[in-house]
Amino acid sequence: MSLATNSNESYCTFTLASDVTAGGLPSEEEIAKQLESNDPKIKRHALKAAIMAMLGGEALPRILMQVIRFCINSDDKPLKKLCMLYWEVVPKYQEPSSDEVLRAASGGQPVQRKLLPEMILVCNALMNDLNHPNEYVRGSMLRFLCKVKDEEILGPLIPSIKACLSHRHQYVRKNAVLAVFHAHRLHGETLIPDGPELVDLFINAETDIGARRNAFLMLYHESEDLAIQFLARNLDDVSKFGDGFALLVLDLTRKACRRDPNQKSRFVRVLFQMLSSNSAAVSYEAAWTLISLSNSPTAVRAAAVTYTNLLNSQNDNNVMMIVLERLEQLKKKHSKILQELLMDILRALSSPNPDICKKVLDVAMALVTNKNVADVVTTLKREVAKTTQESSDSSEDKGKVYRNMLIQAIHGCAVRFPDVAESVVHTLMDFLSSDGGMQVIIFVRAIVERYPALRPAILTKLINTLDEVTNNNVMCVCLWILGEYCETSETVKDAFDSVTEQLGEAPYVVQADDKKAQEKAAAEAAKGPKMVTKNVVLADGTYATQTIYSEAKTPAVTDKTPHLRKMIIAGDIFLGAIISSSLTKMCLRAPDVNLDPVSVKEMTVKSLLAMCGIVKMAEVTVSAQKSSLADCSERVTLCCRALLDPKASALLKKTLLSEGKSSFAAFLKHIQEKENKEKESREDVITSQADDLIHFRQLRSLTAQGGDLDLDDGSDLARATGYADGGSLLSNELSHVYQLSGFADPVYAEAFVTVHDYDILLEILIINRTPNTLANLTVELSTMGDMKIVERPQSHTIGPLDQMTIRASIKVSSTETGHIFGTIVYEDASTHEKGYINLNDIHMDIMDYIRPATCTDEVFRSMWAEFEWENKVAISTSIGDLVEFLDHIVTSTNMSCLTPHDRNEKGSFLAANLYAKSVFGEDALVNVSVEKKEDNDGKLAGYIRIRSKTQGIALSLGDRITSVQRGTQPNKKQ
Repeated sequence: MSLATNSNESYCTFTLASDVTAGGLPSEEEIAKQLESNDPKIKRHALKAAIMAMLGGEALPRILMQVIRFCINSDDKPLKKLCMLYWEVVPKYQEPSSDEVLRAASGGQPVQRKLLPEMILVCNALMNDLNHPNEYVRGSMLRFLCKVKDEEILGPLIPSIKACLSHRHQYVRKNAVLAVFHAHRLHGETLIPDGPELVDLFINAETDIGARRNAFLMLYHESEDLAIQFLARNLDDVSKFGDGFALLVLDLTRKACRRDPNQKSRFVRVLFQMLSSNSAAVSYEAAWTLISLSNSPTAVRAAAVTYTNLLNSQNDNNVMMIVLERLEQLKKKHSKILQELLMDILRALSSPNPDICKKVLDVAMALVTNKNVADVVTTLKREVAKTTQESSDSSEDKGKVYRNMLIQAIHGCAVRFPDVAESVVHTLMDFLSSDGGMQVIIFVRAIVERYPALRPAILTKLINTLDEVTNNNVMCVCLWILGEYCETSETVKDAFDSVTEQLGEAPYVVQADDKKAQEKAAAEAAKGPKMVTKNVVLADGTYATQTIYSEAKTPAVTDKTPHLRKMIIAGDIFLGAIISSSLTKMCLRAPDVNLDPVSVKEMTVKSLLAMCGIVKMAEVTVSAQKSSLADCSERVTLCCRALLDPKASALLKKTLLSEGKSSFAAFLKHIQEKENKEKESREDVITSQADDLIHFRQLRSLTAQGGDLDLDDGSDLARATGYADGGSLLSNELSHVYQLSGFADPVYAEAFVTVHDYDILLEILIINRTPNTLANLTVELSTMGDMKIVERPQSHTIGPLDQMTIRASIKVSSTETGHIFGTIVYEDASTHEKGYINLNDIHMDIMDYIRPATCTDEVFRSMWAEFEWENKVAISTSIGDLVEFLDHIVTSTNMSCLTPHDRNEKGSFLAANLYAKSVFGEDALVNVSVEKKEDNDGKLAGYIRIRSKTQGIALSLGDRITSVQRGTQPNKKQ
């Protein structure tokens, strides 16, 4: 079987058993003989084979009469269904003669189609089925007639179709209305000119929901005035007519009101009635229709209430996400109305899906005001408490991520509304020891800096909870806060005592006895349970074998070593440097807060002993931070000199005690300014001024001369096609055109590729460069990568020097570089020779799927540690400036830079983190580390590291960076 036949077979509109075509299709004679059999199974098999052969291009002229003789009057239901499929594919008209074709080609009378004489018998058989006593046969035939487009076949059947409108069974009436609709739409003036009036009488007397819906569908499309009149007469009963009817009413409402805005008042009543429908689809569409037609506060409030009810009543995550999108759009113009429903929106936080919770918080946080902030914060605190109390599977799945989102939301409320900061900070500090401790301590750090009045209470709480912190990074931030903000004698003394008590005395290394005990416990745990088998006597006197698993008793945990000391003994060199800096700041600040000299001296000695122990630990302990030994030693040495040398103390005291806080305050200010700029950029941009001229082309066209240029055409075309910049319309399209074959090939092909998230649409231009007609021309496509061809091109016949456009649809499932390749197969109609043309590959660019995104530094570091696929690209570029190279990489990869940097500052090294997300939700992380070396003629050197959860995006993004880093744009046409 040829490739073209395979392409045709993929477009079968029905399902056949696999054994039908096993061993090849039978010949025309065999099919004709099998159709004469009295066995319905043999007839069905033969008719299936005939349909398959005709779809493959076979004519089979003898089979038509055989089907009419032996199958058309059969009572076998599957055979009747196959006959209907056969009537769809069989040729119904005579082939024109060569003389008629030549006469029409020379400008004479066009070719008149002549119906085959056998079709008269077919029409008679169709009419018999329309008058059949079995309602299933009638209904199936009426459904089939909705696919028939030939006026000569439908004409004799119109009286029978009209008669079916009054049949006793609703199945027949429902399909009869559709048949009337189909006939009137195609041949209304000639076949059934009174169709709308007929259906109007029918719908007024009809009681079946499905038939009434189909009748209203016909009136909606063919006679809108009659549809509106029927709706006006039955406004009170619309809710009883079913969901399908209600959705049609909403379509009619939108269509009529957009054409004539004065019609809105006629439909408002029914719209408000549908808002309370039991069907989620009807109430959602009614709310959307109401908002699109009216901006009045009453209408918007009613629609918003409907959306919130849907949000809290539906369990489908997709439905909830769609409703939240609608609420987010509503928030842009009607935020005050949504503020009244904020607490109802927050009820959706009970969803087990973290994506839904994130979307709910995004929508809700923009609606928080001074009036409702207290209720919102109370709800958020209650949700945070639930994350630790609940132990169900659903809460465990979203526990950590959900807690972090709640803490961020509370942080945002505290920053915007200082009155609630005090009420939330103490509650959140109870979670310092949980897996969301990092988010909590970052929030506490910002509150301590922004609100000095809250510092004493927060510092006291922090000192008391220091022994509960188990995370190294959280402990680092806690110690930094204590070192910077303890400014009274009580807090300095309490903080110093708490830290030194948790740290203990030197040395900070594992003792030999403790090491042996740890090794022994690990060996016992590695042995696992022991299996013991023995024979036992049961109650009835029989013997049985009993297997027992015995586990060694786990010794009770007696280790009471504080967490801070455990961290230092484990080899955390960076934490040791933080401890040294924090203790030094407390000792330097102690004299200023009126501590007695004896206490200051005692604090200094303890600090020096602790710092010496930390340096010794860094030297002897083998850990992942061993490379930081030199930095730690230098930092600790500086702290020791500040405590021992009065001159060094005088020089360093101001820097150590004030520069840290000022830098952090500048960092918070920078973040606030960045958020304000983003907020301003999201505000509506004025597209036209109040005094701008309004151009009406319909009014100007009468005065425009033949050679004048309409200046509004370009902008109108750009707006209509969705391009923001009309000038880039042509260049943007040309960048997505790929040449598939050569100019010297018999068939020239080029493809215009349109990428829309998950779908790729190929529009392939085919030009026949030969003087002969090419039959069965098929473009056979294949893909490589996570792409699947959804719609394959059909075969076509193209005339001499003619051209046509063929479309194909491809579904994409992941962000990965893909290739589309294929072959053009055709048959020369004059020589009957087959030809093949191999097409050039279409290389799909990863940039079509990458979208810039942002995340916090903590989330970036967490994903960086979690993702296993890494691609390391060496920097080789002709660009000489560090910032210019970074901007080039950011622009070329369509990513966002997370690392703030000063463009005016000149240096020899630059490091930055880039982040983006694909349309499929995949994260892409990039770290750029570039250095400008003087010994390398000033050229840039370094590495770009890419990490992702999947291999495809890491490799594809690495290839993209390699091709663009030299400073020149890559050629997209590979």
